[in-house]
Amino acid sequence: MTDDEASKRTPPADPRPEEAEILLVEDNPGDVRLLQEALAVTDIPHQLHVVTNGDEAVEFVYRRGEYADAPLPDLILLDLNLPHTDGHEVLTEVKSDPDHSRIPIIVLSSSNDDDDIQRAYAAGANAYLTKPVDPDELVERVELIQTFWFSLAQLPD
Repeated sequence: MTDDEASKRTPPADPRPEEAEILLVEDNPGDVRLLQEALAVTDIPHQLHVVTNGDEAVEFVYRRGEYADAPLPDLILLDLNLPHTDGHEVLTEVKSDPDHSRIPIIVLSSSNDDDDIQRAYAAGANAYLTKPVDPDELVERVELIQTFWFSLAQLPD
């Protein structure tokens, strides 16, 4: 291929968002604050949206009610132990819908119970991480999550 031919080729469009839309589903205000702080020090531009229960998470993803103008999340960070609709139910609903199943969902839970882990993966979780107690370790995990999902992984349109 000549240089002229190479210059005429158009690279494929990068499906990665300029600013990642991240939905955090977490009912513990302390964990929300820690995750906000961890995300704030990462290099990847993002917009963080926080909901505090499973019902709000479903409404946000499906853009219903007060979330009618919400952006479609590029990534969901999901706690399992939530009021109303729990994280397992949110995971099952989103992953069983062909229009939303491509959204990566990472379970961030304080539970390291094998049944929770097995249920989460069976329902379609893309990853399961136990929340670390150390805030510095949480920052490291969040940086790894963002690097993997927004820099390395090939995602569908």
